Order: sequence, then C-alpha cells, then structure tokens
Amino acid sequence: MIWMLIIASVAALGSGELFSSLAHLQTALYTERDISKEIRHYIYEEQERLEKLTQLADEFEKHSEKALEDPDLYLGNPVNAYLFVKHFTIDWDNEIDIVIKNNSRTELYNKIEEMRENLPNYEDLTGSVSALLRLQDTYKLETNELARGNVGGVASPELTAWDCYELGRLAYNTEDYYHTIMWMEEALAKIRQFHDEGVDENIVAILDYLAFAQYKQGNVRRALTLTNEMLALSPDHTRAQGNKDYYERMLREEDETAKRGDDGEVTNKRQLDEYRSGEEYMAYEALCRNETVKENKYKHKLFCRYRTNNHPLLIISPAKEEVLYLNPFLSVFHNSISDREIKLIQTLATPKLGRATVHNPITGKIETAQYRVSKCCWLSDYDSPEIARVNARIAATTGLNMETAEELQIANYGIGGQYEPHFDFARKEEKAFEGLGTGNRIATLMFYMSDVQAGGATVFPYLGLKIFPEKGKSVFWYNLYKNGEGIFDTRHAACPVLVGSKWVSNKWIHERGQEFKRPCGLRESE
Repeated sequence: MIWMLIIASVAALGSGELFSSLAHLQTALYTERDISKEIRHYIYEEQERLEKLTQLADEFEKHSEKALEDPDLYLGNPVNAYLFVKHFTIDWDNEIDIVIKNNSRTELYNKIEEMRENLPNYEDLTGSVSALLRLQDTYKLETNELARGNVGGVASPELTAWDCYELGRLAYNTEDYYHTIMWMEEALAKIRQFHDEGVDENIVAILDYLAFAQYKQGNVRRALTLTNEMLALSPDHTRAQGNKDYYERMLREEDETAKRGDDGEVTNKRQLDEYRSGEEYMAYEALCRNETVKENKYKHKLFCRYRTNNHPLLIISPAKEEVLYLNPFLSVFHNSISDREIKLIQTLATPKLGRATVHNPITGKIETAQYRVSKCCWLSDYDSPEIARVNARIAATTGLNMETAEELQIANYGIGGQYEPHFDFARKEEKAFEGLGTGNRIATLMFYMSDVQAGGATVFPYLGLKIFPEKGKSVFWYNLYKNGEGIFDTRHAACPVLVGSKWVSNKWIHERGQEFKRPCGLRESE
C-alpha cells in the first residue's frame, strides 16, 4: 500500500508544467546564465559610476585642501578665481552634473543640489570674467602670459585651450570683440599643438567666433581668410558659406585703398567709450601701473612729523604723519590702526557686507554701478567699544569733530575690485547730502586694513599721486576749501586689485561742527 502511494506521488510530480519538456529546463539554464550576465553588467556599470564619483571626490578634496591653506591667497588670484567659478558653472553642466545624476542614489544628487546654493553661479562667472579682462586692460597684461598663469608675478595654473575659448566666448556674448579676438587666438594657438581626433571640429568653432569678431573690428579681409579656413575644415558649414559671400561682396564694393584687414594690417582696438578714452582715465590706469604721469610740484617741500594736536590720546603715542601733497593737503599716517582692531572690524563687517552703492548725481538715488566693484557695510560706535575708540582716535589725529561724521564704512575689494575716478564731496548740482543737516564732506580718512600682493592702489590723476595699500596705514585729505567749495583735484580712484584681497575703512567727515576746528580763512578764495 505504501509502495503504491510513492508511485502515485511521483506520477503527480511528473505531470507538472515545468517537467513537461526537457527543452524548457534547458531554457531555464540559459536564463540563469543571462541573469548572471545582467547582474555582472550592473555591477560593472555601478563600479564605473563609483570610480567616476571617487575620482570626482578626490579632485574636490585635493583642490579644496590646497585652496583652504590660504583662501585669500588662492581666491585673490584672478586666474584661480575664474577657473574655480568656471568649474562650478560651465564644467559642472557639461561634465560633473552628468556623473552625479547617473548615480543610482537619488539622495546623493538631491543633497548636492541643496549644497549648490553655496557654489558660484553664472552671474559669478560673468563677474569673474569681467574682472579678469578689466585687469588685463588696466595692467596691460599679455594674453599669452595670462594663459601661462603669470599674473602680477604670482604663479597660477596654466589655462587650457578650452579655458581660453570660454573667455573668448563670454566676451563675444557681451559684444566685446576686442577681447574675443585676443582669447580666441590664444585658444587657437593652444589647440593647434594637438593632433587628436575632434581637433578640427574645435578649430572650426574657434574660427567661427574669431572670423566674425575680426569683421566687427573692421578687419574684413582677415575675416574672409579665417572663414575660408573654416570651410576647408567644414565645407558644409552653412553660416560660413553665407559669411564668405558677404565678406567677398564687401571687399568688391570697397575701393582698393579702403580695404582693411590685410595680413600685417589687422587692427584690434580696445573698445572704449568717450570717457574711458580720455586723458583722465588714461592717467588713472597709468598710475595704477605705477607709472609717473606728472611730477609732484611740492616734492622739495614735503616732510614727516609726529603729530599730537595737543590731544591727550596722542601725547604719549603721537601720530606718524608723512605729508604727500601741500595744496590740496594730503598726508599718510603710518601704524594708525592695530592688527587687533582690524581683525575685530573685519569680523563685525563680514556678515554685513553687501554690494557697494553710489549716489546717482542726477536723481540723487542710491544704486549699484559697474565703475564701483566692491562690497561694503557700515559700523557705528554701538557695534563695539573698539569702533568708538577708533573714531575717537580719528578725531584726535585729524583735529576734526566726529559728531556729524558718517559711520565707519568698511569695504572689501575682491577679484578686480575697483572704484573708478570720483569725488568724495557732493558737487553743487548733486543731491547726495540734502536733508541731513550736516553739510558736505569736508574731509576723508581711509584706513588700509590689509596688504595687497599686486594692484589696488589709491590714485589721484590730477595730482599724479599713487598710494599703495599697506596694512595699518591711513590716508587723509580735505575735500573742501575753507570757503566750502569743492577741491576738484581730489578726484581719486581705487585701482583694480590684481592679486589679493583689499580691505579698507572710510571715515567721511562733514562740515557741521568744524566751524572752530577748521575756521574760514581771511580771504574768500581760501
């Protein structure tokens, strides 16, 4: 009976669907093998993604560790700053974002996206490029030297052909054909050093920008030559074909003597508006480069002295004054603010810093401007007893009343930071200080709160003076004559910071309260 039950059970199993065909069992074996392959392929892809992520993490870690050894030194180099910002904008969108998105863990991608709020954006990229090009112009830096990483005598990474191309492309997007030509030519020179696959395609892209920029700068024949080079590499390039016909027609229609852009006669003039091509702006840039634009007529009468003004704060520790100009009066006070005070001021100011503004002379409104590139904030006696002590020392040193003075303004000039020629006082037609009841700005005292590796001088184009930042030093000058009229020769500027970070603090002193401190002269013209 038991034996019969066993036979019956086997028969029942044999009738199952799986064992109905030996071929089906063989198919299952092949499927098992294919599943193994799929798993291994998935593991391979995951390992490949992990390797890319590991490489990316290693790159970020290595870069940040080096930069964080001295962030001011690293980011104060305009080439480093450009490459850093470009890395988290253009390079991120083209390469890095793809690697992170392809990761199987969406949590990682979402976390990094949240952290990107603290990373540079395309507005920062525009700013860093503008700064680099501004520095190139002001300090007459050769494109090939910049590309090799030589900035103000400070070494930085060498730019690749791709880096140079992006500089040229971003300049082109703002219709800055002067810099487009300079950087596209540098990119072309670099890329022609290689002979890898795909180089021709890259050369075509560069020639496309370069040819049109040459045309816009008036070099029609040169534009045609470059367009023909493009067509030799890419005969079906539709835009190049159309441009070639247009350039040839232009050259036919022009008189032979009027044709421009022949080899050896190509011009690439800097694109400047009427003001920036004038004498004042040229003198400003020359002074920034430490050139001499005029001799100091009071040079033989200048002197240094210890100044006390019979003030208790200065009796034991007098101010160390170096007179730089006599009319208008301008001097420097050495060691006028301590490192401890500077550190405190920077600590208080850093969280408050915002884009610096100017008074619009026509509307009287406060607004940002391209000719003033810095971040600033204001500190009062209420922010710290140290600020009150600094203000008290300013009063003792200058001999002026601080009751109607403005709060201490702190400014930080970063990459290419500058303030083009301007007056500190309000001219008669301006509305800057209306309603304050304190009068105009009678005088300025400015502390330098950092050393700057290169650039960043304060210059007076009409006096021919240039004062380079030195930590702890301050500059003092009168903006108004004793009769209240503005001293127009005090027009001054903050040169772009070439390498480093520049910290200054300004104290603008007003007329009211100075009646007995700086009384009117005996003559109306004084």
